[in-house]
Amino acid sequence: MDNRLAERLDNLLPAIAKGDRRAFEQLYRLTSPHLFALALRMLRQQGWAEEVLHDCYLTIWNRAASYDAALSAPMTWMTHIVRNRCIDGLRSGQARLTLEAEEFSDLLPITSEDEQNNWHDPAQADRLRHCIGHLSSEQQQSITLAYYQGMSHSDIAAWLQQPVGSVKSWIRRALEHLRECVGL
Repeated sequence: MDNRLAERLDNLLPAIAKGDRRAFEQLYRLTSPHLFALALRMLRQQGWAEEVLHDCYLTIWNRAASYDAALSAPMTWMTHIVRNRCIDGLRSGQARLTLEAEEFSDLLPITSEDEQNNWHDPAQADRLRHCIGHLSSEQQQSITLAYYQGMSHSDIAAWLQQPVGSVKSWIRRALEHLRECVGL
């Protein structure tokens, strides 16, 4: 983010704290693409991401006076609000992640670096999808939340409403199965 945008956001938040709706509209236009992308990446459901983002902007409107530029940049502050709201939603059980084998491939994006290094082999990707399809739903969910969403074992346990030890076992067994099945 360039410094001019950060300065604009720094100026908008105090105006929003005073109830300036135009400043809030400008802030929304400047930040919503980034914040929506974050919510969508974390939640993987457009409707839910839109709902969470709406709630986050209400929070920003209501808490603009509590923003402290000495503690963080405006975009960092807003990103934390969105990230925390997404995590709260995942933990609360509002939505349960259900993955089918073919959906899992979307969670493993192929980068240009992968292609340059020939790390992506379509046959191996198909084999991985097949192997993932043989995991239990708990193992699929645990692996996905850990490696795609970056959630900790305790976060996953809270979200799935299961003991941390069970989550650790699911992840360990799933990785062992995938290692054997794919042949790595």
